[in-house]
Amino acid sequence: MFPFFVSTDVSAGIDRRAADEFDLDEKTLVETAGSNCAQTFIKNYPEFFDAKTGGPKTNVTAAVGTGNNSADALVMLLYLIRDGKLNSSSVNVVQSRYAKEKSLCAELLASLNEMGVASSLWDENKNDCEHLLKNADIIIDGIAGTGIKGSLTGASMEMVRYIYSLKAQKTNRPFVVSVDMPSGCGDDFSSGDAIIDADVTLSIEPQKYCIYHPWTRIYAGRIIPVGGVFPTALLDSVRGPELILWETAKQLIPPVKKDAYKYERGLVDIHAGAVGMTGAPVIAARGAQVSGAGLIRLFTDENIYPVIASAIGADFPGIMVYPVSERHCNPARESDAVLLGPGWGKDNNRKAVFNHYLANEKNGTPLILDADAVNLAKDTVFCGNCILTPHPGEFASLTGTDMGGIDPVPLLLKTAENINAVIILKGHVINIASPDGRRGIIDGMMPNLAMGGSGDLLAGICTAIAARMKKNAVFDAFNCAAAAASLFMEAGRQNEDELSFCDPLEVAEKAAKIAGRVWLLPSAYKEL
Repeated sequence: MFPFFVSTDVSAGIDRRAADEFDLDEKTLVETAGSNCAQTFIKNYPEFFDAKTGGPKTNVTAAVGTGNNSADALVMLLYLIRDGKLNSSSVNVVQSRYAKEKSLCAELLASLNEMGVASSLWDENKNDCEHLLKNADIIIDGIAGTGIKGSLTGASMEMVRYIYSLKAQKTNRPFVVSVDMPSGCGDDFSSGDAIIDADVTLSIEPQKYCIYHPWTRIYAGRIIPVGGVFPTALLDSVRGPELILWETAKQLIPPVKKDAYKYERGLVDIHAGAVGMTGAPVIAARGAQVSGAGLIRLFTDENIYPVIASAIGADFPGIMVYPVSERHCNPARESDAVLLGPGWGKDNNRKAVFNHYLANEKNGTPLILDADAVNLAKDTVFCGNCILTPHPGEFASLTGTDMGGIDPVPLLLKTAENINAVIILKGHVINIASPDGRRGIIDGMMPNLAMGGSGDLLAGICTAIAARMKKNAVFDAFNCAAAAASLFMEAGRQNEDELSFCDPLEVAEKAAKIAGRVWLLPSAYKEL
């Protein structure tokens, strides 16, 4: 089972249920959350607390309001000081407003003051607050959390905007750590709202899906889950959109049998390519090959057939290339999955090919639609065996909607339900929607994958996995999409570690090794 996200409203309900059903009061939850956040931060960033690089001399300023996120941030400070990681003389607190007397925040702040931690109020001494923030090595952001509705206002907004401006400094930029979510982030965030630009977000589980929204994800920086705050029994009773991880998704796909014949690994048909787009079919076919397809038949237009056949024959001779007129070159054996669209263009014959494979999809053959083939799905209702892989522009064309300023997720879910197909909406964060309402999110933020051909590679990977699932009589379009997109992202992540720009075929080579370790020798993979 994948980890899952919740809305900010559901998160508030979890807090209430923790108190009502599990006798966990606010103070207990805050102390657990704050100390777990501190330990997670120390574990992931030991350099800040090493005597040679930081240690007790590190200047830390917590920017807080009066809610639970603020209390979590203050507990973090208490833990770091008591654990010897920070010296209280180098720790400060900047408040957006005074906490109510006898409130948890007031109590925690009083404890810090007694330890020698200085605090300052934004409205009373803005210059002093700006000085403390500007000279901090680390800013812990606990200004606003899930209880805030709408845009930030007043001192909270001013503090957030000032911290945001500090990230634009060429030197001495602070390292910003947001507790749970960047202040200003929320389910109803709008472009232009004040929001913290964090380097890392310590995301308390269950994570809030607003930090993975296409508009807000860039502000969360590195997202590190923080668990152990709420009882497992409570979390098991709540569900939401799923965080798709390769470590989990890979287990959804059957491994290749040790005595497998090529057709048992799946026969894939790909229709792709047009004049000026001869690279797309090569990348798509290679994507299918590196993710386990046993045999690939690539069909392309006669006028570009010599070019593609030559390229494939030189580098990937195991892929069979045919001019499209020879579609039925092997009528005795139908494919196990079909991909239409990479670099396909909009020639008149595309609709006829699309219609031909609709009948196969109705009979259970997985159909993957990418690029120009996505637009052919307009007004089509599938039989649950289709996966679409549009980027935002193609999705806008499919739905006939101007996506400017519109949250794509509600429309994505509605469209998947209306056409009875799984949709992989590509982007710096990938969203997957199923007709039954299931939704998955794959974290991205990897600019090395922002290149022509990435989508073709993903489509090929998806088709090969679909073919093998079909061959094993276990095809599930959502699980197929989850495994394919997470494999693609994992390959990109490993390539990103090399800090170099690349070609999609280089990412494909990473995918081949990642997938092979899992689906060829799964027992050996566990020992690596």
